[in-house]
Amino acid sequence: MAIVFTKPLAEILRPSNLDAYAGQEHLIGKDRPLRKSIDRGQPPSMILWGPPGVGKTTLARIMAEQLDRPFYTLSAVTSGVKEVRKVIEESRMYGGRAILFIDEIHRFSKSQQDSLLGAVEEGVVVLIGATTENPSFEVISPLLSRCQVYVLQSLSVEQLQKLICRAVDYIVEHFQIKLDIRETEALIMLSGGDARKLYNSIELICSQIDGEKTLIVDNAFVQQVVQQKMAIYDKGGEQHYDIISAFIKSVRGSDPNAAVYWLARMIEGGEDAKFIARRLIILASEDIGLANPNALLIANACFDAIERIGMPEGRIVLSQACIYLASSPKSNASYMAIGRALSLVKKTGDLPVPMHLRNAPTKLMKDMGYSNNYQYSHDFEHNFKEQEYMPDKLKANQLYMPGKNSREESSASWLRYLWKEKYNF
Repeated sequence: MAIVFTKPLAEILRPSNLDAYAGQEHLIGKDRPLRKSIDRGQPPSMILWGPPGVGKTTLARIMAEQLDRPFYTLSAVTSGVKEVRKVIEESRMYGGRAILFIDEIHRFSKSQQDSLLGAVEEGVVVLIGATTENPSFEVISPLLSRCQVYVLQSLSVEQLQKLICRAVDYIVEHFQIKLDIRETEALIMLSGGDARKLYNSIELICSQIDGEKTLIVDNAFVQQVVQQKMAIYDKGGEQHYDIISAFIKSVRGSDPNAAVYWLARMIEGGEDAKFIARRLIILASEDIGLANPNALLIANACFDAIERIGMPEGRIVLSQACIYLASSPKSNASYMAIGRALSLVKKTGDLPVPMHLRNAPTKLMKDMGYSNNYQYSHDFEHNFKEQEYMPDKLKANQLYMPGKNSREESSASWLRYLWKEKYNF
């Protein structure tokens, strides 16, 4: 019969000391920086930055265990300022020995991160924050300056092989079953260097055990079982890119219903709200642009709001911005214009700036003809005077093609009035 684990296999096999810990030798190997601070009993406040399943939480727990320190853990997904302050107050009785571990610290808003500053600076707690996102962008500067950043790496093939052996030994010993793993390439590939995902795959495989028969595991069997049953949304895998692609195309395609559906899929799957907000900012310029310039303001305001309030309330702001952008008229004219301009620059190189457009801060430059014959636009009717602004070899090159929408058609009409036949506005 199939094996039933009382706890996730990843939790059962979580190492309890540094000797059993897999990977990160560059940090905890002999004479490496983090290992030295642990051995001295003086760990700094730190940010552990690395992909999922490489041992950030485990490393924090091992430090607390090895140093025999009080250990508090909070998740930025479910905890707020109130919970942080409560832990800090409790920690004061331990005279700076307590360790506060915050998982997914990048999900904390600015105000939530601010609530940690005083305790970290005064040494009330040793903060260990775990993040999969670049802390330079996701952790506020005052807090980042008070923490040491350690970068954790994906586990190597050799390290994953050892974890597979550890799991098989445990399963065979505790459940007295026959498990014959003949090939490991598929298990390792599907794990993506993530120990938790590797153990989850092994759990799925164990669900296929039937009676006293030996379960033979090869690459084809793993592909069949694991790929059918893995989670429907993987932030680091193909599903992540498929869903964000569907979201972007739905907003671009002016379908607010589909856009908010894919938004919900990302939120439910645990996607970083700031990642979604950044995509909305790009969409606002790339696909809406001058057809509705307010879209960029809304998208920027959405990102600012997410930083201030975090999740879960941030989902409402994301929904508002998503629906607004999807419902807006569309234009990619700005996107296309900069593309044409960059292509032209690469093709024509560094053409000289026309003399009348050059700055002339010195007498010598004036004598050389810099700025001669430049016509100051505001001295003329409509604040416009026709003159050449492109390099001589590129006269009349049109890079901006106004889109077919009311705002840009109005702009195009004005530009045609100013430039007459020079450009095809």
